[in-house]
Formats: sequence, structure tokens, C-alpha cells
Amino acid sequence: MSSYSVILFDLDGTLTDPAEGITASFAYALSRMGMPAADKRTYLPYIGPPLADTFEKAFGFTAQERDAAIRYYREYFSASGIFENRLYDGVACMLEKLCRAGRTLLVATSKPEPFAIRILEHFGISGYFSFVAGSTLSETRAKKSEVIRYALESLGAVPGEQTVMVGDRRYDVEGAREVGIDSVGVLYGYGTREELERAGATYLAGCVDELDKLLQSMAARSE
Repeated sequence: MSSYSVILFDLDGTLTDPAEGITASFAYALSRMGMPAADKRTYLPYIGPPLADTFEKAFGFTAQERDAAIRYYREYFSASGIFENRLYDGVACMLEKLCRAGRTLLVATSKPEPFAIRILEHFGISGYFSFVAGSTLSETRAKKSEVIRYALESLGAVPGEQTVMVGDRRYDVEGAREVGIDSVGVLYGYGTREELERAGATYLAGCVDELDKLLQSMAARSE
């Protein structure tokens, strides 16, 4: 097991459970696009990927329809959905211990950066992170590898072997691999074990407590 001085965290499905707000935002956007109502649980697989990809690939929208759907999604999300969210139990304690151990923590999320910052501040955990990296509101820098590179640029040159990405979807694992760093796939979010293993996650953690112990052991090895 390696030791890491820099730990990047995904947001949705890793630090917080955003299911209520995200599924409601999808339901609102799709209803505005004239699509029939569906059980909100059908939108759970879309937690994680960039919105543009989801509306294009999952719903077959044209570029114009995609942009309209994103506007409707954010109309609901920015007013209500952003705080229809909850912090996973044990996350704040884990972050505090990692900071005490001298780790540098960053957020790397495909969610637009202004929304990510508001969520972290809402849950009182923004102070644990040296930098919050997200996509732009124009849906640029949405690919996970681009977000990870952007986060690491805030620190200057960081050796890859000292850096690890923590996330719940294959996009986190694949983005980490593209950048040349290790990854931890968490199984309590919205990706499956099969998805994360197939993507090549370096480690897996079944719950926040397991993730906490894994990251603490990595921190201890570098003391």
C-alpha cells in the first residue's frame, strides 16, 4: 500500500448523498422538455456523469435540446435541489483526522464549481479543502481528468505517486488513471463494485468507516 500526501475527493456519492435533489432536478428538467413522468429512482444512474453527456447519450437530445434541458435542470437545482442533499455519516470526522495528519485535501467534481462550493459551505466542511475544482457553468472542464488536472495545478507540481483520487463512479477512476494517479472506489455511492473494478480502481472501500481506515493507514505510512 502506498502513502499519499494529496487526496482528491469527488463530491456527489462520495462526500454527500445528493440523490433527492439531483433526481428531482432531472424530473423537473425532463417534464419541461415535454417528456412523460417517471419514477425518480430511474434517474439515480445519472448521478456522477456530466449533465451534457447524460442528456445527449441517455435521452438522445440534440445540442439545442441538451442546452435547454441543462438550463431547466439548473433552474430547479440552484433554487431547491442543491440543498436536498445530506452529508454521509462520518465524513466530517474523517476529513478532520486527515487534515490533522497533514494531508492536503482537494475536491474534484464534475458539478459546476460555484454549486460545489455552496454545498461544502452548507455542510460546514469547506475549510478542510485547500482547493475546490469543478466544471464551469458553460459545461467546459467537465471531463473528470480535466477537473483533476485543474485541481492539481492549484498546488503546482505534485508527484503522481503521492496523490490519490477518491470517488464512487468509473469516471473518477478513469480520470485518475488518465492523469497517472491511484484511485479509491467507494461502494456506498452510486457506482457498483463491477463498475469500479472494471475501471481499474486501485483500492475499494465499502463504507465511510472503511474509507476512513484506509486513508488513515495511508497517512500513517508516510509519517
